[in-house]
Amino acid sequence: MAVGGTCLNLGIKIPFGFPVSNFKASPKSFSSLSTSGLCRASQVAELFPTVSPEVYVRKVRLEDCWEVAETHCSSFFPEYSFPLNFVLRIDRLIAMLFGFSIPNGCQRNCLVAVVGSRDEEACLLGTEELKLGGFDGRLSLNKGYVTGILTVDTVADFLPRKGPLRQRRKGIAYISNVAVRRRYRRKGIAKKLIMKAEAQARNWGCRAIALHCDTSNPGATKLYIGQGFRIIKVPEGANWPQPKTSPNVEFVFLMKLLDV
Repeated sequence: MAVGGTCLNLGIKIPFGFPVSNFKASPKSFSSLSTSGLCRASQVAELFPTVSPEVYVRKVRLEDCWEVAETHCSSFFPEYSFPLNFVLRIDRLIAMLFGFSIPNGCQRNCLVAVVGSRDEEACLLGTEELKLGGFDGRLSLNKGYVTGILTVDTVADFLPRKGPLRQRRKGIAYISNVAVRRRYRRKGIAKKLIMKAEAQARNWGCRAIALHCDTSNPGATKLYIGQGFRIIKVPEGANWPQPKTSPNVEFVFLMKLLDV
């Protein structure tokens, strides 16, 4: 994604010698706002996005899985209609329930932003030992509505391998599958998800957190840079791993150092 501003040399060392690229940030144009008549409410909302106090972030539970699948598919495949969109949701649900395995010594969490009661206020049925597919199987009588999702892990599938033996990188968390339902966008939900992911990475003892961002979505790149991420320039000729999507999709690689 296109980025804006100038990257300042603050003397921060990026893990394993990644070079930091320069980027430019340009102020948001206000030319689209009407200069006459009344100011529209949508224009005010665009200038001053708010964080909904009703939204909080927690780990996904089994009862959230269908809404997670819906959020993922409606965000990443909005052009698909029935029956294909339904098949995609079923495929995503099955992958979550039966394909959420991770290598030994690695961690992975799916986080959800929900509207509803917090865990300490929720009435949960079942015990914490009740698991299915690695998910908390407890049921809530006042379950919240999923508005956004994010996955954070230490699997390092999309990080450059280390040394001639191409070993997995350790101490670096990776963010993927960040999505917010359309009606809840521009309310600070993505920021809440990212902050929770960073807190989880710190708990795992990670010194940095990274992600890939689609270059066709400059708004997302701007969001990550605003959260302290920096674009890492891929060395010329290097073959760094990237998410497996459409062949014409290009990514930028971003990383942030964590205060552990």
